[in-house]
Amino acid sequence: LRAAEAAIKYFLTQAIASAIMLFSSTVNAIQTGQWDMSQMTDKYACTMLLLALTMKIGAAPIHFWLPEVMQGTTTMTALTIASWQKIAPITILFTTHNHLPPKIMMTIGIM
Repeated sequence: LRAAEAAIKYFLTQAIASAIMLFSSTVNAIQTGQWDMSQMTDKYACTMLLLALTMKIGAAPIHFWLPEVMQGTTTMTALTIASWQKIAPITILFTTHNHLPPKIMMTIGIM
């Protein structure tokens, strides 16, 4: 029962974060006419992208799901979620960090 709850919570959180990331890319494409995420200039799209990446990574303001998912899974699954599942969001964060809001990024870093 606990593993099923953890799986559902992980799936829903990651699905919402993916939807927000897709929406931010769409908003950026509508505003700028390009789909390149490394050239994001719309401030709302950048903020939404940062929110989505923060959810996917499990960083401080939006980390509500991470402890409960880790407790409800096996050790190997928890290790996979804690390591391999963070590579893509961190890569996107590294690629787009010049265009993301610096004050919000600093707040996330301090937390």
